Amino acid sequence: MSTFELGTDGPRVILVGIDGSETSLRATAYAWGLARRQGSHVVLVYVANPGAISTMMPTATASVIEAEEEIAADIRAQIEHFAQTAHSRVDYTFRTEYGDAAGALAKIADEIRADAVVVGASTQAGHRFIGSVALRLVRAGRWPVTVVP
Repeated sequence: MSTFELGTDGPRVILVGIDGSETSLRATAYAWGLARRQGSHVVLVYVANPGAISTMMPTATASVIEAEEEIAADIRAQIEHFAQTAHSRVDYTFRTEYGDAAGALAKIADEIRADAVVVGASTQAGHRFIGSVALRLVRAGRWPVTVVP
């Protein structure tokens, strides 16, 4: 006879990767609605990757980091505005991390013991060949991953 966990009907902690793209904003809205219905905590993560640009142009590192911080601040402001105007309260945390998006999201998902991961579908053509963040998270196979178009 198999056993199952009692006490939860759905995810308690939902990790969302957000980069400001339209698909990531839809993923955020999807996760927000799920959290509202389930009473979950949402952890929104913006992953800055200044290293990708700074390896091509080493002198641009400081300005790239500053630009990434501005993007993160803008996304945080959008989330705060959304949270204030939403018709229901959802408990959330916003984090900024640095590095490879899939690697950072996987590390955080393990760290916070995420029950679900939600990301937007990639719109970059090159991801068909090298793999999108979503595909890399699915391949990790440690949490349910929802990819929002």
